[in-house]
Amino acid sequence: MAQLARTLSFKTTLSLVVGGVIGSGIFMKPALMAGQLGNGWLLLSVWVVAGCITLFGALSNAEVAAMFPETGGQYVFFEKMYGRGFAFVYGWAAFAVFNTAGNASIAYVFAQYTNYFIPLPECNPALVKAIHLNIPYVGNIFPLDHIGVKLLTIALVLTLTYINYRSVKEGGAVQRILTALKSVAIVVLIGGILFSGKGHWQNLQHPLSNAPTGWALVGAYMAALAGAFWAYDGWNNITFVAGEIQHPQRNIPRSLFMGLLFCILVYVLVNLAYLYVLPLPQMAQSGFVASDAAAAVWGAAGGSIIALMIIFSIISTTNANVLATARVTYAMGTENKLFAPAGKLHPKYRTPGNALIINAVWTILLILSGSFDMLTDMLIFVSWFFYGMSVLGVFILRSKMRTTPRPYRVFGYPVVPLLFVAFVAFFLVSTLYTDIRDYQLGRTPVINSVLGILITAIGIPVYFLSNKKV
Repeated sequence: MAQLARTLSFKTTLSLVVGGVIGSGIFMKPALMAGQLGNGWLLLSVWVVAGCITLFGALSNAEVAAMFPETGGQYVFFEKMYGRGFAFVYGWAAFAVFNTAGNASIAYVFAQYTNYFIPLPECNPALVKAIHLNIPYVGNIFPLDHIGVKLLTIALVLTLTYINYRSVKEGGAVQRILTALKSVAIVVLIGGILFSGKGHWQNLQHPLSNAPTGWALVGAYMAALAGAFWAYDGWNNITFVAGEIQHPQRNIPRSLFMGLLFCILVYVLVNLAYLYVLPLPQMAQSGFVASDAAAAVWGAAGGSIIALMIIFSIISTTNANVLATARVTYAMGTENKLFAPAGKLHPKYRTPGNALIINAVWTILLILSGSFDMLTDMLIFVSWFFYGMSVLGVFILRSKMRTTPRPYRVFGYPVVPLLFVAFVAFFLVSTLYTDIRDYQLGRTPVINSVLGILITAIGIPVYFLSNKKV
C-alpha cells in the first residue's frame, strides 16, 4: 500500500503543535474560570498546572508515536494496546463527541463574539422552557436557548462545510492570513496591556468575597482545570500526521516539548494581562474578556478591533477543524461497513463530501443541544479518559513489546506517566461528582460528563453490529 511522503519538517511540526493548541479557549474560558475560583493567583496556577499535566501526557504519548510513526495517531496506538474494539470506540467517540463537539464549541465562540457587535435574537424565556428534551438520568436539553447564537454558529459550520465540500484552491492562503491575525491579536493583547501602565497589580491581591473554600474549592479547581484543558487541547493532532513527519523519532518529542512550553507561557501572560486591567469581579462577569481588557486600555474602539480580529481567527480555527475532522470520519468509513458511505470521495470535487455532510449534521445537533460550556465540558471529560488510557498503554506496551525499539523513552518513567494516569483518574471522578452535584443543585440543566459517557457508550453496540455478518 502506498505511503504518505515524510515532508513535514521540525519547524512545521512545531507550528502544528502551537497552532493546534492556541485557539479560541484563551478568549472565552478565563472569565468563567475567574468566577469559579474567585482568586487571581489560583487562576494563574491553573494554567501552569494544566499545561504541565498536558505536557506529561503529551511526552508519554510521544514514546508510542516514536515507536509507531504512522498516520492515524491514537487510533493506531489503541489498536496496538487494547485491540480493534477499543480503537473503534475511540474512533466513534472522536466522531460523536470530541471532534464534532470541538467544531461546535469553536464556532460557538465566533457567534458569541459577533454578538459583541450585533445583538442576536433571543426566544421568550417561557417558550425556551416549554420546548425541551428530557434525557433520563442526564438532564434537560433546551434547543431554543440562545437561539440567535446557535443559528449563527450553525450558519458558520454549514458555510465552511460547503467550502471544503467544493474545495477552494486559495483556502491555504486564506488560512495563513487568518492565523496571522490571531497571532497579532495575542501579541497586541499581551504587550499592549502589560506595558500600558493603565492597570493595577493589586487586582491579583483581592479575591472574590464568595470565593470557594475547602472541598468546594477542590471541585472549583477541577472545573477550572477542565476549562484550561480545553484551551490546551489539540496537541495530539501531531500524532494524526506522524506518518508524514521527517525524522519522527526525534521531531515529535521535540515539537511537543517546545510547543507546549511556549503555549504555557502565552496562556499565563494573556491571563496576567486580563487580571492587570480587569478587577476580578469585573473579569468574572465579562462575556467578552479579551475585548473588555482591550477596551480598558484603548477604549471601545480598541475592544472592537480585538473582537474583530478574534472573529477572523476563530473562522480560521473552525475551518481547519472542519477540514481535519472530516478526514477522520472518512478514514473510519474506509474500514467499517456501517460508515461505508462516509468513506467515499465526491466523484467531481474529489473531497470527502459525505464525511463532511455527516460531520456537519451531527455538529448541528450538538449545537442545538446545549451551550458552549456544556459542549466543552462534555468533550474534555471524554477526551481525557482516552488520554489517560493512552498513557496507561505505555506501561502495557513496555510489557507486551519489550524488545521493540524505542527511539524515544518518556523522561522520568515510570513516575511521570504514573502521575499523569493518577491525575486523570482523580480528574474524571471529581468532575463526575461535581457535575452530578451541580445538576442536583439546579446549577446546570444537564450532567455534562454523563451525557459524554452515554454518547461514547453507544459506540460499543455499534462496533458489534458493524462486525456482524450479513
